[in-house]
Amino acid sequence: METTHHHQSAPLVPMGPPPAPTAGTETATLNIEGMTCASCSNFVEKALSRTPGVKSATVNLASEKATIEYLPGQVDRAGLKAAVEQAGYGVHESSPAVAANVLASDEELDARKAAAYQTLKRRFQVAVALAVVIMPLSMLMLWPAMMSRISTPVLNYVLLALTLPVLLYSGREFYVSAWNGLTHRTASMDTLIAVGTGAAFLYSLAATLIPHWFMQHGLMPEVYYDTTATIIALILLGKVLESRAKSKTSAAIKALMGLQARMARVVRNGQEVDLPIEQVVVGDEVVVRPGEKVATDGTILTGNSAVDESMLTGESLPVEKKAGDNVFGATLNKTGSFRFRVSKVGAETMLSQIVKLVEEAQGSRAPIQQLADKVSAVFVPVVIMIAIATFVVWFDLAPEASRVPLALVGFVAVLIIACPCALGLATPTAIMVGTGKGAEHGVLIRNAEALEKAEKVTTVLLDKTGTITRGEPSVTDFLTTNGDTPAHLLPLLAAVERQSEHPLAEAVVRYADTQGGSRLTATAFQAYEGRGAGATVDGQVILLGNRRLLSEHNVVLSTDTEQQAMQLLSQAKTVLYAAIGGHVAALIGVADTVRESSRAAIQAMQADGIEVVMMTGDNQQTAAKVAEQVGIKRYFAEVLPADKAVKVKELQAEGRVVAMVGDGINDAPALAQADIGLAMGGGTDVAMEAAGITLMRSDLQGVVTAIDLSRQTMRTIKQNLFFAFVYNTLGIPIAAGLLYPFTGWLLSPMLAAAAMALSSVSVLTNSLRLRGYKHSA
Repeated sequence: METTHHHQSAPLVPMGPPPAPTAGTETATLNIEGMTCASCSNFVEKALSRTPGVKSATVNLASEKATIEYLPGQVDRAGLKAAVEQAGYGVHESSPAVAANVLASDEELDARKAAAYQTLKRRFQVAVALAVVIMPLSMLMLWPAMMSRISTPVLNYVLLALTLPVLLYSGREFYVSAWNGLTHRTASMDTLIAVGTGAAFLYSLAATLIPHWFMQHGLMPEVYYDTTATIIALILLGKVLESRAKSKTSAAIKALMGLQARMARVVRNGQEVDLPIEQVVVGDEVVVRPGEKVATDGTILTGNSAVDESMLTGESLPVEKKAGDNVFGATLNKTGSFRFRVSKVGAETMLSQIVKLVEEAQGSRAPIQQLADKVSAVFVPVVIMIAIATFVVWFDLAPEASRVPLALVGFVAVLIIACPCALGLATPTAIMVGTGKGAEHGVLIRNAEALEKAEKVTTVLLDKTGTITRGEPSVTDFLTTNGDTPAHLLPLLAAVERQSEHPLAEAVVRYADTQGGSRLTATAFQAYEGRGAGATVDGQVILLGNRRLLSEHNVVLSTDTEQQAMQLLSQAKTVLYAAIGGHVAALIGVADTVRESSRAAIQAMQADGIEVVMMTGDNQQTAAKVAEQVGIKRYFAEVLPADKAVKVKELQAEGRVVAMVGDGINDAPALAQADIGLAMGGGTDVAMEAAGITLMRSDLQGVVTAIDLSRQTMRTIKQNLFFAFVYNTLGIPIAAGLLYPFTGWLLSPMLAAAAMALSSVSVLTNSLRLRGYKHSA
C-alpha cells in the first residue's frame, strides 16, 4: 500500500471497493417516478419486498430512489422495474453508458428533476393566476348591490369556467395518481387531495347545473369553486417549495460531483493532447501543471508538487507529493508540475467511490424511522374513515338548513389537512443533509444506522498506533556528545541513511530535510542487518545503528553518553547511536510521535461527556507515557491483535455504547464488534469495510466531527418527527370540527391546505439548517 508521509498533513490512501452485499446477492438502485408521500414510498417498498428473489428493499422519498438487494438467479433488473410499475409507479432508466458512470447518471437525474420542477412551477402559476380571480368573484354574493347586476346562475357558470383549467391542468397529477392508486388498491396523499377537492367541485357542479333540485330539498345551491382552486394552488405552492428544498438536501453530493475535472492533458504518441475525461483510460500518462485539477486517480511518475486534497479529506494543508505517491482526481495541484500514470477511471476513482458511498448512506433507513413508517402505512385509509365519519356526524347533528355545507366543509378539511408528507420527509431529508455535510468534512457515513448509533456513543476506544500517534517513527531528540553541532553532523548522517530503506533511516532523513543543510554523498555503504548501517562521507567513516553495531566495531561509550541513552530509553524511545571515526558523535531518539491534534480532539470528546479509552500492544510504561501526554485516564496495554475485539466486548459488558477507532487490518474484528466502528483514512481497505464511518484523514478531530454531526442530525430528526406527529394529531380533530361546539370555530378547507403545505416545508427547512453545520476542529 502506498502512503505519502509529510510533516504537514496526513496521507490519503486509495479506497477499496464499497462493502459487498450479502454473499450471492447484488444491489440495484432504481430512480422511482410518481411518489408524492410516505404512503407511496411504502407501497413501492412493499411491492419490491414481495418480489421473489428480493432480500431487502429500501425506498427513499427524499431522493426518490429505491435500493434493492436481490438474488440475480431469481430476479433481474427488468423484474424489479416491472414490480414497481405494477404498483402504479414509474422507473426511469439511464442509457447503459450513462448508468455505468455514477457522476454522469446523477447529472442526468438532476436535469430530469430540473425539467419536472419547471413543469410544476407552471402548473402552480396557472392555479394562482386563476385562484386570484375566482376568490373575489366568489365573494360577490356578500355585496347585494353587485349581485343585483349579475344573476347567481351566470356567476356560477363563470366560476366553473375559471375552475376547470385549475382542475384539469394544474391539479391533473393528483387525480391521475389517485386513479392509479385506486386501480392498484392503494391510497396516498394524492388520494386525499383528489377526494377532497373532487368532492367540493362535484357538489359545486351539481349546484350550478341543477340548482332547482337543491331548492326542492330546502337547500341553498352554494358553490365551492374557490375552495377547489385555492386548495390546489396552495398544495402546489407547498410542492414547489418542497421541490426546491429537496434539491438543496443533496447539495453536498452535487458539490462533490462538480469537482470532477472535465478535461485531461494526456501524452499520446509522444504528444500532449487535451482529451475529455471520458476518453482517458487506465495506463495513460497525464501531465498536470500548477493550478490545474488532477484529472483522475494515479501514481506520480516524475516531478513533485504540493496538492490540495481538502475537497476529499477536509484537510486544509496541501500534501507534498513525489514520484511513487498516489494522486486523486478532483484534487488541486498547487506549486509544481508532474506526470502521473492513470490507475483508476470513471466509477472506480476515489471521488466516484465517495459519491457512491454517500448516496448509499442517503438511501438507507434509520431505525428511528420505523415508527413513522408504521403510521404512514395505515395513515391514508384512517384519514378517509375519519373524514367520512365527520361528514356523517355533521349531517346528522347540524341544523337542517346548514347540514350539507357544514358536513362538506368538515369532510374536505379533514382530507386536506392530513399530511403524511411531513412524516415521510422527517427522517430522510435530515439524513441526506447530514451525510452530505459529513462528506464535506471528510467523514464518510456508511448508512443511517451508523449515524443513529454514533449519536448514542458513551465510550470511544482508540487504537494507539496510527490513531493517537502517527504510526511512523519520527526523530524526537538529537543529542551531540563530542561538542560538534547538529548542523554539521546531520548532513553526514543523512547521507548514510539515504542509502538505507529502514523506517528508522527514513525518520532520520525526514528530520535532516526539515532542518535544511547541504546534501552530501555516501560511498562504500554497507547495511548491517538488524543492527544499522555504515558508509564513508567526506572521507570520514560513519556508523549509525544500535548498541550492538557499536560493540561489534569496538566503539566505547562514555558514562555520560550511557546515562543520556538510558534516559531516552526510559521515555519509551528507540536510540540510534552515531559514531564518526570510531567515536560516538551523537544519540538520536526516535519514537512514534503523538499527532498534534490528538490531545485537543480527546479533550473535546471528554468535554462532551464521552469516556476516551486507549488500547495498545505496547508495554505498560510506553502506554502510560502516551496516555499521560494526551490526557487519557484509562488504557489497556500489551493487547494482542487477536484480543482487541475482546476488549470492546469488555467495555460493552459494562453497559457502554462503544465506538472503536482504528486503521489496521488487525483492527477489523474490533471495528465490527463495536457498536460503531470508525476507520482512519490512512488505514487499510479491510478496516474501512468493517467500519460504519470512514474518516478521510488520519486525524482524531474527524471522530469529534462524526459524533457531533451525528448528534445534531439525530436531534433534527427527532424535532421533525415530533412536529409531524403533533401537527397531524392536532390538525385532524380541529379540521373535523371538534372545537365548533365550544368556540364556534370551524376550519376552512383553504386554511387546512395552507397548514398542510406549511407542515412539509417546515420539516424540510428544519433539515436544511444542518447545512450551516461547522465542525469543531
